[in-house]
Amino acid sequence: MRKYTLSKSDISEIIDIVNSKWPKVVIPSKLKEIQVVEIEENSSLLIGEDFLAIRFDQHVLPLLTREEALKSFPSVSVDMGAIKFVCNGAKVMRPGIVQMDEFKKDDIVVVKDNTHGKYLAVGLALISSQEAQTMSKGPVVDNKHYISDKFWEAYKENK
Repeated sequence: MRKYTLSKSDISEIIDIVNSKWPKVVIPSKLKEIQVVEIEENSSLLIGEDFLAIRFDQHVLPLLTREEALKSFPSVSVDMGAIKFVCNGAKVMRPGIVQMDEFKKDDIVVVKDNTHGKYLAVGLALISSQEAQTMSKGPVVDNKHYISDKFWEAYKENK
């Protein structure tokens, strides 16, 4: 695992991505320094003052440990039968969803368990919530980060 600090121009690029995809209330006001922990090619953990995220390809998603930030993103709640699959990286399928907020295709969506409201995963919407409500089966959220995945473990090692 390689660690390094991002340049000002790279930080600016991260800020642009975050400004375009994250709710305004969770965007950090100042990001002077971001430490990068490379997990594998094209995926890394981003650690800054009041900022924890994962980056893969051109996406920046919040880390599951930041519950206050996660509350600001649209969410789907899944039934107990879906939890095992979601926590192993599976896409979130329509039959397992019992409740959903409003979101658009490609929005960042957090996944919670229906019973306790615990955050299980963060992903990208494959379709809009409006379209998902008309479906009885099929994938709704592409799971990109989940409890105990490589990002989770890297964060625990680098706290």
